Amino acid sequence: MEQRRPPEYILDVFADPACVRDVVKAILHTIFFHRYFSSISPLTRDLLDLTLPAIDDVDLETLVDQRTVQLVRAIESTHQQRGRGQLVVQFFEKKRRKTYFFGKADEEVCWEQWTLDVTLATPRTETDVLKVRRAMEKSLSKAAHKIVNIVNRDKDHIPPITTTDANPFPYQVLVNPKATDGWGPRMGIF
Repeated sequence: MEQRRPPEYILDVFADPACVRDVVKAILHTIFFHRYFSSISPLTRDLLDLTLPAIDDVDLETLVDQRTVQLVRAIESTHQQRGRGQLVVQFFEKKRRKTYFFGKADEEVCWEQWTLDVTLATPRTETDVLKVRRAMEKSLSKAAHKIVNIVNRDKDHIPPITTTDANPFPYQVLVNPKATDGWGPRMGIF
């Protein structure tokens, strides 16, 4: 049986080196706020004249911090005026899979994917600083509104909660996943 591709939502954000960490963290927290189906302690964070939701969870905050730092390092290593990077957030459902020899095994099936395309710009003049700030505010606001619109509109693909685990849907956050596709990088060859 062929599995359906999970819905993929693409978000574009623009940031300068001083704010890129905060912008990426704000977007990730906004996604998780709407897709983390366990009991949470909600927070709000102010960034660039916007108030955005966040989650008070130590493990999630640690993961978000780690992936954000990895992304920023990857972008900065390109040494371009406009560096680019990508984060992918995937949510999974645990499904029982029948095996013929050893009983049953669990498999994780992706039911939703969020791709965050980040463009980093380094302003050179005071005028550029103002332009970049306005562009950051606009892209952050647009991404936050897009997330809210999507989660309010697209609900039919969310699997039923069939477990009593604290978080019924495992997730992962990947940094620049296209760079790690294929067997070469996984084996340490490339």
